[in-house]
Amino acid sequence: MFKLRTTLRNPVRVILVLAVLIIAAGIIIDRDTNEFTLQTAVGQTNDTLQTSEDFLHLERANQAFIDLVARTRPAVVQITTKMERDRPEESQTERLSPEDEERFKDLFGDEFFRRFFGERSPREPATGIGSGVIVSDDGYILTNNHVIESADEITVTLESGHAYEAKLIGTDPALSTGGGSDLAVVKIEAEGLPTLPFGDSDALEVGEWVIAVGTPLNLSQTVTRGIVSAKGRDTFGNVPFSSFIQTDAPINRGNSGGALINIRGELVGINTLIFTGGFSTGNIGLGFAIPSNTVRDNMLQLIEHGKVERGWLGISMHPVDRDLAEKLNLEIPRGVLVEMVGMSSPAQKAGIQRGDVIVSFDGQEIRNWNHLRHVVGATKVGKSVEVVVLRKGGEEKQLTVKLGKRTEEARAALERIEERDFQSEEAVSFAGIRVRNLTPAIAERYGYSSDQKGVIVTQVERGSDAEKKGIVPGSLIQEMEWMPIEDLKTYSHLTEQLMKENKKQVLLYVKSPNRQSGGYVTIKVSTSDR
Repeated sequence: MFKLRTTLRNPVRVILVLAVLIIAAGIIIDRDTNEFTLQTAVGQTNDTLQTSEDFLHLERANQAFIDLVARTRPAVVQITTKMERDRPEESQTERLSPEDEERFKDLFGDEFFRRFFGERSPREPATGIGSGVIVSDDGYILTNNHVIESADEITVTLESGHAYEAKLIGTDPALSTGGGSDLAVVKIEAEGLPTLPFGDSDALEVGEWVIAVGTPLNLSQTVTRGIVSAKGRDTFGNVPFSSFIQTDAPINRGNSGGALINIRGELVGINTLIFTGGFSTGNIGLGFAIPSNTVRDNMLQLIEHGKVERGWLGISMHPVDRDLAEKLNLEIPRGVLVEMVGMSSPAQKAGIQRGDVIVSFDGQEIRNWNHLRHVVGATKVGKSVEVVVLRKGGEEKQLTVKLGKRTEEARAALERIEERDFQSEEAVSFAGIRVRNLTPAIAERYGYSSDQKGVIVTQVERGSDAEKKGIVPGSLIQEMEWMPIEDLKTYSHLTEQLMKENKKQVLLYVKSPNRQSGGYVTIKVSTSDR
């Protein structure tokens, strides 16, 4: 009572208290009606937003993606594989004697024993998981070769949960004759399956929306969304006959063989590769898919022949550097320099010569040697195509080449010719090692990526310190005395300096053939080098 009277005696305080209560309660007074109404600003804002034109556009786009996923996801499957493999040899300390094993089982049981020591079976199953895309309603399914490679059992699980045993129809391994596309086709016995229609990957635009569907990390039917980040990524030596679509749609392990789909619900790529950073093994926004146009052409051959036949030109190539581009009046380095022409090859029959620069093939402007290899390999065997070359002095010539078939025999014949050049062309000898420039063809032969720098070892003197230290023909020298080796010119300059300084030892950074690892090695310089 005392507090009430005190408050009433102070009208200013009363007004302030009422104002606070009104604000806190969200109450407003309508002067026209003298009524209290509840403030509904949140509801009014939502109502306004939901009827705005911008929101309606977003809502329609959102629903379009939901419908797109619902329509396309059933055509993407989970692929699991199983293969028998030899178990590693077990030492005596890792196993119990048969008598102790029985006593252990009596005391603790079979299950406890298996947890600690495993089974005695000499072979154990290895399992793998990936994704696939149904491309025909009678059960043909596309995937990556590396998903099913060496598998003894292949199981396909549909979105519905139904599982089928799959039969392998055809493969195009990435490390086949000169490398393949890393595609494979399997088939299940089923009818009326949902399928994805092929889209035109050449018509894709950078910045265009795409979705990726697959089984990342064993999480089936996962959908991610992104854009086409780039096209024509052809710098991956492990899959030489694909010019990849790059996307930032999140792709992780297990997505291999899954679908890259445009907003029209068409298959525009098969997800194949990811790049990771540092210690990460997951998505960092760099995913790569084989374009659907390449996939469709190869798939038809895999179904019909079980393998892919590729066009064959019969040359070895070298990149066009800036100096050569300037001599040929090219605005930027493009095309490929013909380093060697095989005897009786399609290139020789067409009149292509060593020193020619191929700038166009079958109407396509050639970016680099990887691009030419891709377009030649994708061209039908026996087809006659127009090839534009630049001769010494920049003279342009148009030639017609009838492509041959890329075979192991044809490739081996070219390599034998190249091997003679490998030994006889310009080279530098130093410290018991003979080296020459690294070319794309030699890089491919010895398992180096096309963008690596250095000089390739062609010969190693018998009994030399270099031979004792493990340097062999095909080794790649990338540093000398901590100085990077770009090419033969850099190497020659450094060796001349070392000889003038009467160096008795030289430190090299060397990579071994068909391995990405390298290491430093110190070799003695012989007196004949000084």
